[in-house]
Order: sequence, then structure tokens, then C-alpha cells
Amino acid sequence: MPKDREFRTVRGYQLVKQSNERNLTPSMEDYLEMIYRIWQRLPVVRVTTLAEQLNVQAPSVSRIVRRLADKGYVHYQKYGVIELTSQDKQLSKCLLQRHETIEQFLLTLGATDSLLVDTELIEHYLSPNTITAMTIWNAFLQDNADVLERFDEFRREYSANLGDVVLE
Repeated sequence: MPKDREFRTVRGYQLVKQSNERNLTPSMEDYLEMIYRIWQRLPVVRVTTLAEQLNVQAPSVSRIVRRLADKGYVHYQKYGVIELTSQDKQLSKCLLQRHETIEQFLLTLGATDSLLVDTELIEHYLSPNTITAMTIWNAFLQDNADVLERFDEFRREYSANLGDVVLE
């Protein structure tokens, strides 16, 4: 079987991805993304602010931030501020852009009921090529509003014909 057709479990794909990306877990990616979001608004990022924004307890934040510091993604001293390394500001910015790209893509599909949840669940598992394709598609739709309008009309008509069919 060709290499690109070797099927794995979700966990198997996670392990392959982590071995290729400095061992960042999805949780660590979320922390880096949120640190970057906070850093854009506030002069400093603290554990308490990060915990509040991620809806987790401060000790959990401290544990993950220490792991990120050990791996060289952030500078952090206990009870101090969290700073992204200059190299990882770019990575964190890319993580945020990835999130926004997927969110916009799902939004244009009309997947609004659980937009944030769906975005969070899939953002860590898509390849960079897929994210690039979504970025291009989002830009195309932005430049071609008539296509999006036609799709919205089609989606409404098609959905009405589905009736009670629900995929769960």
C-alpha cells in the first residue's frame, strides 16, 4: 500500500504528527494560541489570566506552562509572567491563524450550532496543506460573494429537503 494510504487510528496520527513537530500536544497548542491572543491585548500574560481564558485551574496552567518552558516555547518563572520566545511568537500566530481559518471555513459551510467546539476539535488534526486549501477557499469566497450567496441559497433549499434526517 502506498505511504499516503496507510490508515491509522486517530491516536496513531497524533503520534506521527507529534514526532514531527517538537512534541507539541493539542493542549500545548491551545495554550500557545491563547498566550498569543492574550499577549495581543495585554502588556503581560500571567497564569491567572491564562487559566481564566481557558476555563481551567491555575495549577493546570502552571504545569503546562512549565512543560512549554522546558521545551523552549516560553520563558516563565513561577509566579511571574509568561513570555513567548521570539521564534515561537510566529508559531503561536500561525496557531491562531489556523484556528481562524477553520472557524471561517466552517462558518461559510453553515456549521454554526457548535462552531467553536467543532473548530477546537479538528484544528489540531488537519495538515498544513489542508489549512492552506481552506485559506485559499475562504479568500476565494470573500472575493466572490456571488458564489457564497448561491451556496447559501442552495444550502437552505437542500436542508429543507432533508427533512428530519440528522447525522449524529
